[in-house]
Amino acid sequence: MSMTERTAHGASGAGLRKIVYYQEDVLSENGQSPVQSVRRATVAAVVSNPWAGTGPETDLSTAAEDLAPLLARVLTDRLLEGLGGAEQIEAFGKAAIVGTAGEIEHAGALIHTPFFGNLVREFLEGSSIICFADDRAEPGQPLVVPMWHKTHAATRSHYQTITTRVNDGPRADEIVVVVAASTGPRPHPRIGDRNTDPVVTSAILQGAPA
Repeated sequence: MSMTERTAHGASGAGLRKIVYYQEDVLSENGQSPVQSVRRATVAAVVSNPWAGTGPETDLSTAAEDLAPLLARVLTDRLLEGLGGAEQIEAFGKAAIVGTAGEIEHAGALIHTPFFGNLVREFLEGSSIICFADDRAEPGQPLVVPMWHKTHAATRSHYQTITTRVNDGPRADEIVVVVAASTGPRPHPRIGDRNTDPVVTSAILQGAPA
């Protein structure tokens, strides 16, 4: 049994129903092969929403502290297996979709706390704040997950997205939690970098001195 299988087995008691792995290899863009071949992937965990049916006065912290670290481990283990280890990963992102019986805040409770984000950064050997997306939807809803460089968030070449979906999730009382990663930048990146951009303001564009 692999590390991912052992971790997922342990998390099944916490309401983990399914893990969905999606991967794409970017081989050509506009008819030309990129200088660096890139593999991008998402891993989605479908879990029971521990707060389904509760009101906005409900404290979310205890269940989040229990569940979020398990999800961080399960999802990053699968990404590391699929993409060849943390040293191969250059960009990352995260996302969540809550089912219709839950609140958007339930998705946030699982991905916007240090019990998830800090561990994803640690396991993927990153240091950047992790960009994100979240939504509330019925099963099968696609979600576009943004990514940027895991250690240099201002590196514009690594601004990219990947679309993921789970055909039967989230059910009304579930949450889909996603981690995404890429082994490289967009194909043929050439629009500069935030650290080397010139100063641009409306006044400068109208001819005023910098």
